[in-house]
Amino acid sequence: MDITIHTSVLPHDDPDAALAFYRDILGFEVRNDVGSGAMRWITVGPVGQPDTSILLAPPAVDPGITDDERRTITEMMAKGTYGWILLATKDLNATFEKVQAANAEVIQEPTEQPYGVRDCAFRDPAGNQIRIQELR
Repeated sequence: MDITIHTSVLPHDDPDAALAFYRDILGFEVRNDVGSGAMRWITVGPVGQPDTSILLAPPAVDPGITDDERRTITEMMAKGTYGWILLATKDLNATFEKVQAANAEVIQEPTEQPYGVRDCAFRDPAGNQIRIQELR
């Protein structure tokens, strides 16, 4: 079996703010942007890695979701506990400085973790936790 991870999904509540974070701060390229207003599905990914993408999608728009579930998703996004992703870079310090300089919300400065990983963490404009791990 030959399976790859092609696209992960993170929710957004402001497509323009999400686009500014992923394109302008993280340097991802925009691969697709469909819909209008708050109902936009935006696909972004690292330059030079066309087989790996993040779909930024409006949350809780599935017609099968109840009002209570929709409210729970909104509350979890506000707390920053709904979506998260792990990214990686060869130069964690430079990446951290660039993202921090763009006024992204810092959750954790670069830290050597007891489980053998050095990483830092930010929140994107929707509250998603963006952890960035140093490649060794």
